[in-house]
Amino acid sequence: MTGEEWRFTEGEPIDDGLSTLRLLGGGERYETYLAYDERRLALVVVKVVRPHLTADADALRGLAREAELLVRLSHPTIVRSFGAVLDGPRPYLLLEHLEGPRLSSLVRRHGPLDLEQLAPLGVQLASAAHYMAAEGVVHLDIKPSNVIMGAPARLIDLSIAQTADLLPGRVQPIGTDAYMAPEQCDPVGRGPLTPAADVWGLGATLHHAALGRATFAAATDRQDEAAPAPAPSAARFPQLVRPPEPLPSRLPRALAEVVTRCLAADPGDRPTAAEVAAAFEGLAAALPRRPVLRRFRVRPR
Repeated sequence: MTGEEWRFTEGEPIDDGLSTLRLLGGGERYETYLAYDERRLALVVVKVVRPHLTADADALRGLAREAELLVRLSHPTIVRSFGAVLDGPRPYLLLEHLEGPRLSSLVRRHGPLDLEQLAPLGVQLASAAHYMAAEGVVHLDIKPSNVIMGAPARLIDLSIAQTADLLPGRVQPIGTDAYMAPEQCDPVGRGPLTPAADVWGLGATLHHAALGRATFAAATDRQDEAAPAPAPSAARFPQLVRPPEPLPSRLPRALAEVVTRCLAADPGDRPTAAEVAAAFEGLAAALPRRPVLRRFRVRPR
């Protein structure tokens, strides 16, 4: 262990019955490990507070909030939680292990997705956003690195998600810069925050997947919730002053239109998540069916 990293090695216990396999990643406040759970006899993901923040109120509050929301939410395209330990020497959240690459990694390695991949992805992510809105939850950080490309795709990381009753009081930017709705960039001038912010993040994520890069790529850092933020600027948030880049002409016009509507500056001009899901369902239904190999029998001679 160093001051800011646990650096668990393979086989090292994180807690009783939880053995480290490997580091998966991390952010400012948390590290994420693949581990083996001896109680469940299964692979799990452990999201643990960094060692120098184990007594930090904001880090613990964020972990507790994520744990509470994941207990509350139950949807096929949202990661599941197996509980949390918040009062030990290593506070952590226990999550299901999801097979598949992150959408961000997939696009970086293989380029933009084709329509056969985009159509079901749009349905799956929009259905998650619709469900969260119905439950009074706003994710606030829908982006390619928070999407695991399995069957179905799964949305992860609710560490900055908020319930609807907490949103009106926000005064500082919140989220990941290139995927933040204008009202997330400037909550005072363009707020309040509503589920329409997640529709914008959904649109930015699908736009990235279709284009092969972030259309508002001037900044990538998440703004710490507790830190004082500078005034929103066009240099940091280009989405405040310009529209997204056009999507490639190889994609259907209907797809480009719904994604562009998701990225409208005015939340009232965006479709609902349910409308986005319906649009992508139509695109998926129009895809040509792949040929199915017929069974064959070997005729006796």
